[in-house]
Amino acid sequence: IEKFGWYNRNCAINPYLVEGKKTCALEIAEQSGWNPPDRMFISVGDGCCISGLYKGFSDLKKLGLIPSVPKITGVQAQGSKPIYDAWKEGAPRVAFGPADTLADSISVGAPRNWAKALRAVRESAGAMVTVTDDEILSAIPELARKTGVFGEPAGAAAFAGFKKAALGGMLKKNERIGVVVTGNGLKDIESARKSVGSPLVSEPDIQRFSEQLERSGIQC
Repeated sequence: IEKFGWYNRNCAINPYLVEGKKTCALEIAEQSGWNPPDRMFISVGDGCCISGLYKGFSDLKKLGLIPSVPKITGVQAQGSKPIYDAWKEGAPRVAFGPADTLADSISVGAPRNWAKALRAVRESAGAMVTVTDDEILSAIPELARKTGVFGEPAGAAAFAGFKKAALGGMLKKNERIGVVVTGNGLKDIESARKSVGSPLVSEPDIQRFSEQLERSGIQC
């Protein structure tokens, strides 16, 4: 950086990264009538997004624009969960280690914003959840079918975490929930294909197309 004069966008050093991510919270607050959800789910890798989300809501609360800060709930992949481990153990620091998950955007063994991420969860009385790669893959088509949102594995991980928390009894009956899908599915088409298979391809012939639909069991 000093030698070539390049711009440093490392989220551990450049404060504008977190400041940029916090605009997500500003938009959520505005679009929810300045009364944001009670709890937010977001996937966690380096910890930049979750830190920005918390900072945005915290700033709004300090300005008196929202009544309270949502409980920030971070979701990590089971194969890459150093921040989750520190939160679970009540540790003051994160222990770095290897990372192995198909959700490459959150496959981080040495997270740069771990301190801010832990602070976001702890100070908001939030929590953390881990999900397996299979749960992430299952979440991709379910999220698309139910919401029309096509998320990459790291983005769908937040939805998988929400579902796991709901089924595990973590959530209250009347809690209002927000799920941040952090990346578009077009970033990782191969993972989507693993979860739903390849699309049906047909010749431009209506009779053959109808026969293919019938053989595949697709009902129109």
